Amino acid sequence: MAHHELDPATLIPRVLSRYSPVVVDRAEGIYIWDTAGERWTDFTSGIAVTNTGHCHPRVVAAIREQAGKIIHGQANIVVHEPMLRLAQLITETLPPSLNQVFFSNSGAEAVEGAVKLAKAATGRPAVISFRGAFHGRTHLAMALTSSRVKVRGHYEPLVPSIYRAPYPNLSRNPYHLPPEEAERAYFAELEALFETEVMPDDVAAIIIEPMLGEGGYVVAPTWYMQNLRRLCDEHGILLIVDEIQTGVGRSGTMWAFEQFGIVPDIITVAKGIASGLPLSAVVASRDLMDRWAPGAHGGTYGGNAVACAAGVATFEVMRDEDLPGNAARIGQFLMAQLREMQQEFPVIGEVRGMGLMIGVEFVTPDGQPNGAAAQEVIRRAQERRTLLISAGPSDQVIRVIPPLIVTQQQAEEFLDVFAESVKGVS
Repeated sequence: MAHHELDPATLIPRVLSRYSPVVVDRAEGIYIWDTAGERWTDFTSGIAVTNTGHCHPRVVAAIREQAGKIIHGQANIVVHEPMLRLAQLITETLPPSLNQVFFSNSGAEAVEGAVKLAKAATGRPAVISFRGAFHGRTHLAMALTSSRVKVRGHYEPLVPSIYRAPYPNLSRNPYHLPPEEAERAYFAELEALFETEVMPDDVAAIIIEPMLGEGGYVVAPTWYMQNLRRLCDEHGILLIVDEIQTGVGRSGTMWAFEQFGIVPDIITVAKGIASGLPLSAVVASRDLMDRWAPGAHGGTYGGNAVACAAGVATFEVMRDEDLPGNAARIGQFLMAQLREMQQEFPVIGEVRGMGLMIGVEFVTPDGQPNGAAAQEVIRRAQERRTLLISAGPSDQVIRVIPPLIVTQQQAEEFLDVFAESVKGVS
């Protein structure tokens, strides 16, 4: 089939709305080349997936080698070394209590697995999630999600016994309180669920993103996360931290939860775990995993041999090249520069984030979310061959999520493009 016959408009369903017109040919590091040979700078990382950069030589070599050995070895039938080695590498980066790994294929699947594990382990029916959360698009994951209505609209009935607390967004709080008091007001609303809607001993788990992803790149406050941990302990509720977008070095530490001084009971991992091969994981203690009866959860492709080999290489690169450290350093630089830009351009309302997971929020003159401005900046950046994507309920937040191998010079080149793209947008 000749290339000119490959028309995305006829071949791809419209449910997959696209940010850019790029038909990609190949990619390397932070760059991708389209079929016309044009080079684009990729500050999306496939939505925080290609953390080691596109086609990292060590990842490519691991995939090639494993594909020649065995591609699929079903986990109930045989066990293979890449899966065992990856479980070891993942747990080596975590506190001692997070020591067993169940592999599946996507973030949504990991969330489904984590909630099933929490229900099986506690014998309780209910789950609490947060307004603005995004946990995936399968039926249970979608019921936990409220980043925007189109993710869940027209799919009722959804999984019941899910309760919602407001996500602690200090900069845009409905109480109009200073941050420290707002934090406590948000926490009081969570506690009020136990007085008004669900008894704590009916709650299996509370699931939270340490930084809202699709919901608009909002960082949770430390005091709140620590008190959430205490609340869960008090009531025998399992704390699930969704590290699907924040994990694997993205936040400037291997796992974002480390920066809050807490240890979750369960974490969900995907996106950056295998540099672009479909793989995800539920990580918990062996004690918790032991409460899952054999056969109570599973999947045909979970822990695919090639994906796990890519995962092994990914975690080795993370360690050997200190990518979390680079994410922290370059992230700090980018955030400082973007905040200077904010002083110059009032259309930027806030710059926030952790490591190389940075949100630039665009606002109207009266401080309201300005999705139109953010989309215009994304369009202008594309004219300069730079790829960006947005987040937030009105698509008002531009995500700055380059691969974690990005250099200081590349960050500076990006800032020039970004400043040019923001100029004149209001």
